[in-house]
Amino acid sequence: MELEDAPERLRGKPSWLISKAAVRAHRLIGLAMAEIEGRAYHFAILAALVEFGPDSQVRIGQRCGIDQSDMHAMLGELTEQGYVARTPDPGDRRRNLITLTRSGRRRLEKLDSRLTAVQDDLLAGLSPAERGELVALLARVVG
Repeated sequence: MELEDAPERLRGKPSWLISKAAVRAHRLIGLAMAEIEGRAYHFAILAALVEFGPDSQVRIGQRCGIDQSDMHAMLGELTEQGYVARTPDPGDRRRNLITLTRSGRRRLEKLDSRLTAVQDDLLAGLSPAERGELVALLARVVG
């Protein structure tokens, strides 16, 4: 569907435009990740570990907005691929700490590079200043 084919009243609704932009972004991200056998949530988890350091499965899920029912399987994939390691938490033996491996750090760089290219494609019609403004505005909308 072309944007100009939609009714003007619909095109004027930010919620509709955000939804259409999100659908396009998800499609582009999915295609880009498939090319390197990656997943967007791998990027989120690995990025959280780089920024915040080793943490519990629960806290990583909270930081990334990933439902706890999905985190176990996602971390299982990353562990199996050698990108993260689970180790007992010395402060609480009932839980594990999730730690980024060297291989995970390299994987994050590859995923980040691919996602940066997707952002460039998605936002090609915007100047760098407009991209920054869009990010700031969307962050305010998301809350």
